[in-house]
Amino acid sequence: MSSTRRVDAVVVGAGFAGLYMLHKLRSEGFSAVVFEAGDDVGGTWYWNRYPGARCDVESMEYSYGFDEELEQTWEWTERYASQPEILRYANHVADRFDLRRDIQFQTRVTAATFTEASTTWRVRTDRGHDVVGQFLVMATGCLSSANTPEISGAATFAGSSFHTGTWPHEGVDFTGQRVGVIGTGSSAIQSIPIIAEQARELTVFQRTASFAVPAWNQALDPRAVKELKAEYQTFRAEQRQTATGFGSRIKGGDGSALDAAPDELSRELQRRWDYGGLSFLGAYNDLLIDNQANDLAAHFVRAKLREIVNDPAVADKLAPTQVIGCKRLCVDTGYWATFNRPNVHLVDLQDDPIEAITPAGIRTTTGEHPLEAIVYATGFDAMTGALLRIDITGRGGLSLQEAWAAGPRTYLGLGVAGFPNLFTITGPGSPSVLTNMLVSIQHHVEWIADCIGHLRQNHLAAIEATEPAQEAWVDYVNTVASFTLFPTCNSWYLGANVPGKTRVFMPLPGFPPYAEHCAHVARSGYEGFALTTP
Repeated sequence: MSSTRRVDAVVVGAGFAGLYMLHKLRSEGFSAVVFEAGDDVGGTWYWNRYPGARCDVESMEYSYGFDEELEQTWEWTERYASQPEILRYANHVADRFDLRRDIQFQTRVTAATFTEASTTWRVRTDRGHDVVGQFLVMATGCLSSANTPEISGAATFAGSSFHTGTWPHEGVDFTGQRVGVIGTGSSAIQSIPIIAEQARELTVFQRTASFAVPAWNQALDPRAVKELKAEYQTFRAEQRQTATGFGSRIKGGDGSALDAAPDELSRELQRRWDYGGLSFLGAYNDLLIDNQANDLAAHFVRAKLREIVNDPAVADKLAPTQVIGCKRLCVDTGYWATFNRPNVHLVDLQDDPIEAITPAGIRTTTGEHPLEAIVYATGFDAMTGALLRIDITGRGGLSLQEAWAAGPRTYLGLGVAGFPNLFTITGPGSPSVLTNMLVSIQHHVEWIADCIGHLRQNHLAAIEATEPAQEAWVDYVNTVASFTLFPTCNSWYLGANVPGKTRVFMPLPGFPPYAEHCAHVARSGYEGFALTTP
């Protein structure tokens, strides 16, 4: 572009966070532009089109609550919405609020530099855009930077290779092929049953066994939907009072698993299993803070696994040994039963690691597995990957890479010391991935919009997290996490899936106290932030 464009705010990303941020800014009278690498809206749900992709939070909960007419008129079809339906919803929102006119698609932000003299951000893109804005809002998503492991010989493979996070939009037909899937996290657990139905042979290369609970997905009952919509605002308020932002309608979970009689414990865990979904871990209040309590839930799920999988040796390999919930609990449809199929094989990489990928397949220590296609279900460089791929430079030439060299450091997961007027939606240090993301996104967007409005109303030029507040917040997040079992295993919550990444537990458990603290910060005149005049 030949000239510099000026706006009030630049937003990076057109997923659910970026769409609502744009709508909110415009409704408050701010000018804004959004840059999006994809050729349409949707974020996570634009890129993740692998077989079986669907949300693990129920669709009536995984939706915006900021517009009554939107939530009353949109009709979900399934309890757990599939990727195509969620993408249709994102497109509907973009159309309804005429958002596309301020979104630059197929455009990747390459650099953002803070100019101290004017307290503005200068943003450049791979297509030559040069934009200056007072505020920079990173809506880049927590799970948007695909992580492909470096395996010797990968480039020599003669077949087709795919990553679940960057799936071809035209789809993939594995009919008659020998397929290998590396990884057994959420995307693998959703895609493996469907790939197994197509492939001649499917070999699953398991890095770490995962816990899974059934989704029991089904078409939504129109009567139940009508009843919930009649009290949607109450329902939304109930969501915000749960630790995770969902599951408010399945009661219980207040007592300790250790205090429950064996028959009572079995009934409650079975009730949660029969209900389905992530609320399984809400059966008792100590499942994620006490090892003995956690063992009871883990034992229950392992017993279910052994009931489902016919071959005891395969069941033993599939049985996770870690704490249930320290890695994200998976919600499945027929995953374990897939290993009863004669065309499905399991390779446990703990016992039989990959030595190399060859032109003909994958070679482990026990031999070569001939393949025509490899699927990398290896997850993401979570929470920080998309941010650190952009050359973000704050005050005094400090880069975000340098500021986060020892791990991400934020205040509230919203601001970073040394980076005035930069906001991170669902950033490290906020509940984000431990919650219903739509609840956390809506909370952050509204907090940011209120903050920017406060600056305008009071003729202030910049807001920046202070070092002491940031350090205290990082200590607080670490302290809260230390009281839980989340940090006890190597998970992407810690960045352990990315070689060389500093291991820091990034999300903050517990949405309600976090939201109340953010409200307190705002009420106190943005305590912990430095506000400056022009």
